[in-house]
Amino acid sequence: MNTTATDAEDQADMARLVEGREGALNDLMRRHGERLFHYLIRVLQDESEAEDLAQEAFARVFLNRAKFKADKKFSTWLYAIATNLARDQLRRRSRHPSVSIEATEEHESGLKNILPADGPNPAENLDLAERAAAVRRALAELPEELRVPLILAEYEEQSHGEIAVVLDCSPKAVEMRIYRARQQLRNRLSPLLLQVE
Repeated sequence: MNTTATDAEDQADMARLVEGREGALNDLMRRHGERLFHYLIRVLQDESEAEDLAQEAFARVFLNRAKFKADKKFSTWLYAIATNLARDQLRRRSRHPSVSIEATEEHESGLKNILPADGPNPAENLDLAERAAAVRRALAELPEELRVPLILAEYEEQSHGEIAVVLDCSPKAVEMRIYRARQQLRNRLSPLLLQVE
């Protein structure tokens, strides 16, 4: 995706939104909604909460449209809103923990479960799934102050400057947090890395 073109479209849509043309919000949601949703899943580790907060983030964009500074990047502003919402949700969650009482997922039936797959065999799939789960767990166990900048850098491909705006800190602080996050991940995943060698 051409970020310069996207930035220009975002600026135009925000100008339209400020003028009262609400359809511009749909264009912003179309361009940024899915990516924001995936970011929130990584931060919150909960798909339902991520969906709710992604919608809430766009509601906040609408409500605060007059506060948007036209010389700033829209996506950075959007991620700052979403990050603050996620931070609040994580605080609520820590004060009011919940336990899921849902049963295991239902298994689908049909030919796709009987026919052989073209990809990796079941043992390889299991190994890949275990490693991916270990990485997700290790990422979820990082403190929020380290997890969020790492996710923004690695998954959302934001620069240290953009992350600094989102987190309201200096680019050097972002760099240090990402470094510490990677160190902690490396330490937590070292047994898994040794198995690969």
